Amino acid sequence: MTQEQSFTFAELTPDLILDAIEAIGIRVDSGLLALNSYENRVYQFLDEDRRRYVVKFYRPQRWTAQQIQEEHDYALELEQHEIPIAAPLKLNGETLHQHQGYYFTIFPSVGGRQFEVDNLDQLEWMGRFIGRIHAVGARQPFKFRDSFTTTTHLLEPLQQLQSSKLVPAHLHTSFFTILVQVVDLAKSLYLKHNSFPALRLHGDCHPGNILWRDGPTFVDLDDCRNGPAMQDIWMMLSGDKQQQILQLDTLLNAYEEFHEFDTAQLSLIEPLRAMRMVHYMAWVENRWQDPAFPRAFPWFADDKYWEQQILSLKEQFSALHEEPLRLMP
Repeated sequence: MTQEQSFTFAELTPDLILDAIEAIGIRVDSGLLALNSYENRVYQFLDEDRRRYVVKFYRPQRWTAQQIQEEHDYALELEQHEIPIAAPLKLNGETLHQHQGYYFTIFPSVGGRQFEVDNLDQLEWMGRFIGRIHAVGARQPFKFRDSFTTTTHLLEPLQQLQSSKLVPAHLHTSFFTILVQVVDLAKSLYLKHNSFPALRLHGDCHPGNILWRDGPTFVDLDDCRNGPAMQDIWMMLSGDKQQQILQLDTLLNAYEEFHEFDTAQLSLIEPLRAMRMVHYMAWVENRWQDPAFPRAFPWFADDKYWEQQILSLKEQFSALHEEPLRLMP
């Protein structure tokens, strides 16, 4: 078991959190409201002037200080270009702080509702803003952050799952047979079709990371990295194939107002979907020693979950064999 696997946030007590915040000059005048985050620990609070903030404590051993700082610098760069993003605050000239072995940062608290993936007007907004993000992201690559690769999102997760004790023994043959087939085909297709320039991406641009109030606000750049533009677009899609084609047409027409898009990237949608599926399973397995994960994902240790994954992987294997989506003429 690696250090990252065995780590828990047990020592991150309320007193330690309050001491860390006050050490950088903010006096907390409320309780700490835990927000929905499993990888890190994120809390909302009010200061003595009743201003609302969010503090984020990073999971140790995951990112280096250089990688976190690069995330912060990217957010601030996007903010300078008037892209609505929850960027870290500079306090005492720094965005990244350290207290008793924990890196942490302070954000302004932003509110809103989740945007509606089936709302074409909102999708048009999203297309414009993702295009603006990528126009900035294309200026230079990340130097320290990771990239989307078949190693990080297929091969290493496969090895992680193959060594896991959480996959029920009686499902091993069925599960790993289809998993290996999906990994091999997704890897082949991704390497075949991914000849596009790598951009600095949001990296995890799903509806849960977009708050809507008179337009979108992007949050959580924790997974930002270099990769193909399609990675920030495909998770906006929902529904059947015809609905997705209409959504893509709406998104990309707006996107291209600010950044060029090569439609050959449509071939990456299903390989990227497969990479997310495989990576997600391995991520939960890798964090299972953290008590927050069994509480949040109790179904992960049930036979029914792995039976459902076998079916989902078979469906994805079929999708990988289908012709890529094509835009409307």
